[in-house]
Amino acid sequence: MSTASDPWGRVAEDGTVFVRTADGERQVGSWQAGSPDEALAFFKRKFTALETEVSLLEQRMAGTGLSPAHAKAAIAKLAAALTDANCIGDLAGLKTRLEGLAGVADLRREEHKAAREAARSQAQEIKERIVTEAERLAADATHWKASGERMRQLLEEWKAAPRGDRALETVLWKRLSAARNLLAKRRKAYFANLEEERGNIRAAKEKLVDQAEELATSTDWAATAAAYRDLMRSWRQAGRADRAAEDELWARFKTAQDTFFHARSQVLNARDAELREHATVKEQLLAEAEKLLPVTDARAARAVLRGIQERWEKAGGVPRDAHERLEGGLRRIEEALRKAEDSHWRRTNPEALSRAKGTVEQIRSAITQLEGQLAKAEASGDDRAQQKAKEAIAARKSWLEEAERTLAELSG
Repeated sequence: MSTASDPWGRVAEDGTVFVRTADGERQVGSWQAGSPDEALAFFKRKFTALETEVSLLEQRMAGTGLSPAHAKAAIAKLAAALTDANCIGDLAGLKTRLEGLAGVADLRREEHKAAREAARSQAQEIKERIVTEAERLAADATHWKASGERMRQLLEEWKAAPRGDRALETVLWKRLSAARNLLAKRRKAYFANLEEERGNIRAAKEKLVDQAEELATSTDWAATAAAYRDLMRSWRQAGRADRAAEDELWARFKTAQDTFFHARSQVLNARDAELREHATVKEQLLAEAEKLLPVTDARAARAVLRGIQERWEKAGGVPRDAHERLEGGLRRIEEALRKAEDSHWRRTNPEALSRAKGTVEQIRSAITQLEGQLAKAEASGDDRAQQKAKEAIAARKSWLEEAERTLAELSG
C-alpha cells in the first residue's frame, strides 16, 4: 500500500494513520479499505466536523443566549473530545480556540455574578423601601381607606420586584407581614372604638330628643326657648352617631322643636298684634297731650294731662320698638308742664319775691362798697388792691345779672 501525507498528518504504508502535534505524531486510526488519500480525506473530515462544533460554540457565545455554565460545559465536552480526537488537522489551534472560549466563559461568569449581586442589591433596596413605607403606614395611618389601598399596592410592588437574597428576603417579608397585620389590627380597633363612641353619642342624643319632645307642648315661652337653645348646644357638642341613627334622631328633635316654636310664634304674633293696637291708642293720646304745649294755664293743663295719663295706663303695653318713642314723648310733655308749674309757683310766692328783691339790693350794695375801695386804691396807687377790687366788682355784677333775671321772672 502506498503512503499519503498532509501538514497535519500522514498515512503509513501499512495503513496506519497519524496526526502531527507539538509533542510528535499520534496514531489516530488505521485504513485498509481504500487509498491513502481517501484515508487522509476521511480523517480530515472528522477534524472539520470537530472544528465546526467549535465554530458553532464561538457563535453561540458571541451572542447572549448561552449562559456561562452551559458554555463551560460545552467547552469541557469539546476539550475532552479534542484530547483523544481521531482526526487530522490543527488540533493545537482548536485547543487554543477552546482555551480562549474558556476565558470568555470565565469573564462572563464573573459578569453574571456581578450582575446577580447588583440585582440582589437592587431587589434588597426596593423591598427595604417597600417594608419601610409599610411599617410607617401601619404605625401612623389614620385615613383607613387610602392606607389600606396603599398597603395593597405595596404588596403588589413586592410581588413584582426582583428576587434577592433568600435569607434577607425572609426577614423583610416577616416585617412586611407584621406591618400589614398591625394596620389591620389598628383599623379594627379604631372602628370598634368608633362604634362604641357612636353608641354613646346615640344614647346621649336619644336623651336630648326625649327632653325636646317633653318640651314641645310647653307654654312657658321664654324659659322653654332658652331650654331649646341649651339642648341645641348640647346636640352640637355631642358629636355624630351613625348616619341612620343621626338622621332619625334629628328628625324627631327638629319636629319637637318646630312644634314648640310654631305654637310660640302664633301666640307671640297674636300678642304683637294686640300690642300694636295699644300703640295706636297711645299714638292718639300722645297727639292729644302735645296739644297742651306750650303750657299757658298750668292748672288746666294738669287736669287734662291727668285724664290722658289714666287712659294711657289702661291702654296697656306696646311693642318694644315703639315703647321708648311713646314713653319719651309723654315724659317730654310732663316735664314741660312741671317746668310751667314751677315757674308759676315762683311767680306767685311772696316769700320768693321778697328774697329775690333782698338779694338784688344786697349785691348792689356790695358793688357800691367795692367801687369805693377801688377809688381809694387808685388814689393811693395800690395796683394790687385795684386788681382785687376790679375782680370782686366783676363777680358781683355777674351775680347781679342772675339775681335781677330771677326777680324779673317772679315779678312777671
